[in-house]
Amino acid sequence: MVGASDEAAKVFVMYPDLPQAQQAAQQAVSMAVADMGFDPDNAALSINCDGGCFTAGSTVHVSVTLQVELPAVGAIPGVNATVVTVDSSSSQKVGRYK
Repeated sequence: MVGASDEAAKVFVMYPDLPQAQQAAQQAVSMAVADMGFDPDNAALSINCDGGCFTAGSTVHVSVTLQVELPAVGAIPGVNATVVTVDSSSSQKVGRYK
């Protein structure tokens, strides 16, 4: 999960506008989650910025959460959990030059 949030933060700051940056970050998360063998539809991306998202020196904070099914856990007596949420956060400074 760290790879998903880290790559999303890195690609987000490389783009000049919000729609392109969000799309690139979402694609990075989807690819990372799929590479780990999970369904990208179970991942959620959240992006927050200190200052302007595209202002040099500001910081972009990315959080990724993933719902992971636990197939064997339901068979354990007394355990009701079948899904667990895994999350990761990363931050990236917006550079002066793009």
